[in-house]
Amino acid sequence: MSTDQVLRETSEIFIDVMDNEALQIKLDTSAKDIEEWDSLTHIQLIVAIEKHFKLKFTSQEIRNFNQVGDMIHLIEQKLG
Repeated sequence: MSTDQVLRETSEIFIDVMDNEALQIKLDTSAKDIEEWDSLTHIQLIVAIEKHFKLKFTSQEIRNFNQVGDMIHLIEQKLG
């Protein structure tokens, strides 16, 4: 799966979880860029992404997510 495809599918999850159709997600997007992205929303995003891609993140991996790109690249690695 390409970076663009993972980003596109992840963006749809962000839009759904945050209930914001206008949301624009890029690889360098971080929680500080999106008002709705708080700790509870972060957990909801992680759960939704794990379910969608049928994978699991470790707590250490989650702590290392500083930008959406970090998450996207790890998803790519896990999907092989």
